[in-house]
Amino acid sequence: MDNGQRQTLHLSSSIKNNVVQFLLKHSHDGVLARGAVMEAADTFSISRKTVYRLWKATKEQMQRGEPAIMEGKIRGYHHVDRLDLDEEKVRNLSTFERSSLRKMTVKLNVSKSTLDHWVKQGKLRPHTNAIKHALTNMNKVARARWSRSQLQPQITQGRVQYQSMHNVVHIDEKWFYMTKVSDIYYLLPDEDEPYRSCKSKRYITKVMFMCAVSRPQFGMDGQATYDGKVGIFPFTEVLLAQRKSKNRARGTMETKSINSVTKAVMRDCLINKIIPAIKAKWPVWASKDIYIQQDNATPHISAMDADFQVVANSDGFKIQLICQPPNSPDTNILDLGFFRAIQSLQHEKPCNTVDELVGNVCSLFAELSPQTLNRVFLRLQACLTEILQCRGGNGYKVPHINTDRLQRTVGIPNVLEVEENVVRDVLHYLQMPENNGGSIYDIGPQSNAFGF
Repeated sequence: MDNGQRQTLHLSSSIKNNVVQFLLKHSHDGVLARGAVMEAADTFSISRKTVYRLWKATKEQMQRGEPAIMEGKIRGYHHVDRLDLDEEKVRNLSTFERSSLRKMTVKLNVSKSTLDHWVKQGKLRPHTNAIKHALTNMNKVARARWSRSQLQPQITQGRVQYQSMHNVVHIDEKWFYMTKVSDIYYLLPDEDEPYRSCKSKRYITKVMFMCAVSRPQFGMDGQATYDGKVGIFPFTEVLLAQRKSKNRARGTMETKSINSVTKAVMRDCLINKIIPAIKAKWPVWASKDIYIQQDNATPHISAMDADFQVVANSDGFKIQLICQPPNSPDTNILDLGFFRAIQSLQHEKPCNTVDELVGNVCSLFAELSPQTLNRVFLRLQACLTEILQCRGGNGYKVPHINTDRLQRTVGIPNVLEVEENVVRDVLHYLQMPENNGGSIYDIGPQSNAFGF
């Protein structure tokens, strides 16, 4: 194919028709006037071969009695020898044989470029698979009861709303690392590759943080009247350096991470840091009956801890500890997305010491907007709906509710809703003899509202 043919293929229909009309005006009985081809080429900035080709196509159309109208731009080429995806072969491959395109090229007997074309065309889709927590039947029942207990005990037009969750404080711990073992950077061809090193990849400096958040509240103007960020507290201690080094002298005060977080350390953090922070930041108009939701980790204290009860039931507050269902990080705001939001930004800031790492994490916690935190609460309610539909299971994708689009159109809702038939189905499931044992997570008000 020469340049003239390529140029003809890439011309738009409007330009082609303009050239044809120009040539028809400069012709008589199918014969072009002298110099018409050169003039058309200069006028439309195309080659003479392209003009001749268009004029030839125009005459052929006129001889067939068709109007001289050029079709639209031809995009690409049609390969008659292009391979089609054999879906049956793909379905017969195991998940291990689909773990990379190179493995699939061997099993399907096609080239890697062909597989790349299929992926771009949507015939194959990449999927990152995350391992889920193994759930027993007791775990599923507990998750279903927990999700059901988060609903309001009333039905409105065939739908049931979730509670507002404004009186629940979610707490959880997370390790934040100084750097990642492997990272990706995009460099210019002449740039040197960054050099990173440490004594051992297995012992990268890390600090555990305890984070506490609750649902933010907003005024009529959309501005946050309470940001919901109770606080983030590092498990660190300041010690005297036992030996001298090239970096500091002996006896220098330096910050060290507490690598063994015991029940005593957890009790001290809860009593001396989290509860005082709740009392200091809690809105004066809000109810002082507060629930602190934690997971079932061994270092966590029980709800009946005597020292906790003394501090929690003072200054007009009534604070209770509750535990989320076992093996259920998808029922905690922090595991569901808030920690990920902090960590994605934390690796953008360099740090070389524990103090710098602590400072980066705390500053990012303060920078995250209340709107981000509020959206995670809506995602939590969407996950609880999925848990109800799965009867306590976790074989579902974390749903996306398009909060950005909702904010631009109808506004972000305060709570989500569940179909009445879904709730009734779960109540039937929980009323079965094998699922009705124990009194964990009271759903009595909800059951009475539905006539159970």
